[in-house]
Amino acid sequence: MNPIVTVQDAVTAFADFMEPTNAELDAIEREMPVILADVDLLDAHITTLDRTPTELDNRRIRRARRRALAARLALLNGSAGASLPGGAA
Repeated sequence: MNPIVTVQDAVTAFADFMEPTNAELDAIEREMPVILADVDLLDAHITTLDRTPTELDNRRIRRARRRALAARLALLNGSAGASLPGGAA
């Protein structure tokens, strides 16, 4: 008799316990502004890969970098206030 281990792996690969939890989905939603800002920064860098960046490109990269840093700062400030008991800062 041949074992059917590979079939068992395929069946359990899509089990209900493999889905993200509500807490994980909430964490992704909280981090979404940072993710989108990082995508914009990456897009700004990608546009200059095959050519010499112009002054407009440099401004776009600087602006995207500032937005990414501001989004990270907002996420950190929001999570720091939420994690301290009693609302102490």
